[in-house]
Formats: sequence, structure tokens, C-alpha cells
Amino acid sequence: MAAYIIRRVFGAVLLLLIVSAVTFAIFFLVPRLAGQTMDQLAAQYVGKDANPQSILAVKQNLGLDQPLYQQFWHFIKQIFVGADYTFGPEVSHCGAPCFGFSFKNHVEVWPELTARIPVTFSLAIGAAVIWLISGVAIGVVSALKRGSILDRFFMAVALAGVSLPIFFTGMLALGVFTVQWPVWENITYVPFTENPLEWAWNLLIPWCSLAFLYSALYARITRAGMLETMGEDYIRTARAKGLRENVIIGKHGLRAALTPIVTIFGMDFGLLVGGAVITEQVFSFQGLGFYAIDGVRGNDLPIVMGVTLIAAFFIVVCNLLVDLVYAAIDPRVRYS
Repeated sequence: MAAYIIRRVFGAVLLLLIVSAVTFAIFFLVPRLAGQTMDQLAAQYVGKDANPQSILAVKQNLGLDQPLYQQFWHFIKQIFVGADYTFGPEVSHCGAPCFGFSFKNHVEVWPELTARIPVTFSLAIGAAVIWLISGVAIGVVSALKRGSILDRFFMAVALAGVSLPIFFTGMLALGVFTVQWPVWENITYVPFTENPLEWAWNLLIPWCSLAFLYSALYARITRAGMLETMGEDYIRTARAKGLRENVIIGKHGLRAALTPIVTIFGMDFGLLVGGAVITEQVFSFQGLGFYAIDGVRGNDLPIVMGVTLIAAFFIVVCNLLVDLVYAAIDPRVRYS
């Protein structure tokens, strides 16, 4: 078991390095291959009044005059030991973990990330609880009532949930519950530490809008898994032994059907914690996804790199936890 965990952790670290290298190459290697010089790249961060002196200063400050591998090594090194940045006559120290300063406003990236992580995590955790419980429950009921009106209704709603994009359902929910029926006058993020009730109340509509998409998918997967497992020989054997139906469904049927649910839940939750881009844009929540869009629009490498590595970290951790759960349940996984 220990050897399996070490292998998975080593693979997670290697994956994070690959993700950072690919993202770094997109910003610096691809423009070079397209024929862009480092002077042209540095001029983008100077502004409208670019002159040779300011371009040279930006190149030296950002390390654009160094080979690409040295630039990447400097970026990785500063995450662990920090770095000093020169802005005119001033020298600013960026303490570890350092993701650099924004090219546009010269604000340190890491404090911005830590300030936005609670927003995205709050959005993700509430939506995940709703979609997991509702999706699995609907899937089980639909499987047990296969072919009934209830089953067809649930699957029709699930099909609508999978088909409708989040920006549509989010805007529709905003129009209905803030304009047509003003139950929520102004949906804004309130930190949990300030007011837990207000935190949950303002996140309820974003939670439900986001969960509608995911719960529909989970309902369909759970229904398919339950239909398959409830027809297995060991289910008939359990009934022949006289076990109660709720024990058969919960302990024998649902437990086996939840295996693919555990897999996709780890991936979906990791992706969502990494940044619910569309949902944050719809509800104007200043989370990681909102911050990432600002970085992409401004071609701001430190912001994009910081959000990308944070998102990759959450995805890798969630998948690592799923693998460890599998290893604890099925010993064959440890030796695969």
C-alpha cells in the first residue's frame, strides 16, 4: 500500500510539472515559433508609449532575454524560495510560494489566488453535495421504477439538464428569482466566517443552477448502473436468502453501482474547485474562474500560470484520493 501511494504521489508531482511546462510553452515558445521576437512580446506589457529603454527594462525584469529553459527554471524555483522583482527604482520581494507579479497591475498573484479560492470552493462544495445526493437518489428511483411514468419524467428532466448549458440555466434562475419573483434582491458572495446563513442563502441559486447540470448526468449513470447490478446473480441469491429489499438495494445493488460515480465525482469536483468559470461569470463571483478570464484577456502569464497550477493541483489531489479509495477497497488495484 505504501509503495502504491508513493507511486501515485510521484506521478502527481510529475503531472504538475508537465502542466506548468505546457502552459509556460504556450505563452513563450509558441509566439517564438510564430515569428514573434522577445522585443515584441515585451512591448505588449509596456503599454502604448513603448520605447527601447522601457522594452529593455521589461525584458530584463521578466527574464525574457534569457533562454527559455532558464525562464522556466526561474518560475519553478520562485514557487519554493521566492524572488525579487524590480519595478523602476523599487525592488519588491515575492515570498514563497511565489507566482510572480501581474504584468498589468504589478500585484502579487499568490495573495489574489488565496483570496479567491474560498469563493470557488464554497461554490463547488455546495453544488457537489446537491448534485451527488439528488443525482444518485433520482437514478436509484428511476431504475427501480423502470418504464414507469416517474422514470420517464426523471429521465426527461435529466436529458434537459444535460442539454441546457449553465449560462442559460443560471441567467434563467437570476431572471426568475431576482426580477420576476424577487426572493433574492442581490446575490453576492458573503464569507462563511462573517455570516454562515447569509453565505448559504446567497449561494443557493448558484448551487442549484450548477447542480442541475451535474445531477442530470449522475442520475443517468446511476440508473444505468443500478439496472445492470440489479440483474446480477448475487442479487437473486440475496433475495432467495430472504434479505430485506432495502438491504439488497442499498448494500448490494447501490454499492456496486457507485463505482463509476466515485470516479467521475473526483474528476468533476477537482475541475470545479479549479475554477467554475461560466458560473462565476454569470453570478459575478470573484473566484478563480473569474480571475483566470481576466488573465487570459490581458495575456497576463503569472495569473494564468497561477490559476492553471492551482486547478491542476486540485484535480490531481482529487484523482489521487479516488485512486487511494480504490486501493483500499480492491487490493488488485495496488498491484496493477
